[in-house]
Amino acid sequence: MVAKSRATSRSLPAPVGGWNARDSIADMDEKDAVILTNLFPSTTSVNLRGGFSKWSTGYPAQVETVLAYSGSTTNKLFGIAGGSVYDATAGGAVGAAALSGLSNSRWQYVNISTSGGNFIIMCNGADNVYTFDGTTWVDRGAAITGVTSSTLINVNLHKNRPWFIQNGTLKAWYFPVQSIQGAASALDLSAFCPHGGYLMAMATWTMDAGYGIDDMAVFITNNGDCIVYRGTDPSSASTWALVGVFWLGSPIGRRCFVKYKGDVLIITQDGLVPLSGALQSSRLNPRVALTDKIQRATSEAVTNYGSNFGWDVIPFPKQNALLLNVPVNANANQQQYVMNTITGSWCNFTGWQANDFELYNDNLYFGGTDYIAKAWDTNADSGQAIPTLGLQAFSYFGSPAQLKRFTMMRPTFYASSPPAVNGQINVDFSQVPATAPLNAASAIGG
Repeated sequence: MVAKSRATSRSLPAPVGGWNARDSIADMDEKDAVILTNLFPSTTSVNLRGGFSKWSTGYPAQVETVLAYSGSTTNKLFGIAGGSVYDATAGGAVGAAALSGLSNSRWQYVNISTSGGNFIIMCNGADNVYTFDGTTWVDRGAAITGVTSSTLINVNLHKNRPWFIQNGTLKAWYFPVQSIQGAASALDLSAFCPHGGYLMAMATWTMDAGYGIDDMAVFITNNGDCIVYRGTDPSSASTWALVGVFWLGSPIGRRCFVKYKGDVLIITQDGLVPLSGALQSSRLNPRVALTDKIQRATSEAVTNYGSNFGWDVIPFPKQNALLLNVPVNANANQQQYVMNTITGSWCNFTGWQANDFELYNDNLYFGGTDYIAKAWDTNADSGQAIPTLGLQAFSYFGSPAQLKRFTMMRPTFYASSPPAVNGQINVDFSQVPATAPLNAASAIGG
C-alpha cells in the first residue's frame, strides 16, 4: 500500500535581502528578490517607497541643478533651469529669476565659510564662477586671476580652500585659504596620469568621517587614474606630498562622488565603489563595490546610459537610504538604484523623474521636468498611485529534485486599508508579472 502525499504549509520571509541582479535565479537566497521595484527592503519588512510632492513649480525648463545654501542663520534652496537661478526656499510657484543669462543649467557647487561670511561658490565650465552670500549672486570672473574663470567646471572644498578642475585639462587650480576669489594657482597632474585624458572631479577623502588633519586630496581622471595627495599647502614641498597613483574604473559624470561616512563613494564603470576598498583592490575584486549584488544591472546601466546627464549619488539618512540616480534618458526617464544603509540590501525606484538630488533641512529634494520635488514625503507621486512589482527569489522548499503542486498562497500585508494587489505563484523560474487581483481578507488584530 502506497501512502498518499499530504499537503504541508511553508512560510517564506519577506525578501529583506533585497534585489539580486548578480546570482543565478536558480541559486538565490530565498530572502532575495529577482525584481523589487518601488518596494524598499527594511530590516524586518519590505515597504512601499514614499512618494513625492511638487515643492516648487513654474520653472521654464528642466531643473538640472538643485543647490542648498547653508548660512550662519539662514538656509536657502535654489533650482537652476533654462539658464536661470530661482529661489525655491518658500515653495509654491517661483517668482522672477534671481540670476539669469547663464549658458546652461548644469552647475557644480560647494558651501564655504570665510571670515567675510558664508558663500555658495559654483562653476559649470562655460560661464564665470558665481558666488552667493545669502542675499546676492555675484559674478567673480573679473576678480579671479591666473586662470580663465569660465573654464572651471568642477569645484571642491579642501582644507578650507576652494579647488577647481579646469575643463578638458589635467590641471587643478586652488585659491588661498578662506578665499572665494583672487589669484588662482595651478597644480599640473599630467606627469602622474599614465592613462592620459583629463580631470573629471576632485574629492576630499578622510578616515574619520569628518574634516581634519588626516584629510587627503583625491583627483580623478576620465580614464580612471586616481591621484592622492596629503598635506595643506600645495605650494610647499614640506607640507604637500604625493601618497600614490591608483587606477579605478572610469568615473561616470561630473557628479560622480559623494562623501559617505568615513569614505568617498565614486560612480565608476565597476559600479558604486568606496574609495578605500577600490584603492586596496585595484579593480581586482569586484565584491568591493557597494553595488556588487546588483552588478549586472549596474554594468548594463553604465554601458547603455553612462554618457547621459543625470548620474548622481546621495545618502538620505532619514530613511536609511543611499540613492544612485540612473538617467535612462537624460531629462526624460530616470530611475534610482536604492540601498538600505543598514543592511546593504537594494531595490530600484521608478516614477521619480529626477535630474539632480539634494538634501535641504535633512529632507530630500530633486529637480524635475518643471518643478523641484520633495521626495519620500507622501504616499503618492504628486497625487498618483505608486505602481510596484516584486518577484521573490524562487525556492526549492528543501527538495530541489522533487516536483511540487501548490494549492494556495496567503501573502501578508500591513496597511491601513486593503491594498489593491495582483498576485500569483510563479513556478519553473517564470518571471511573468501577476495579473490576477487578490481579495484581501478582513483585518486581523493582535
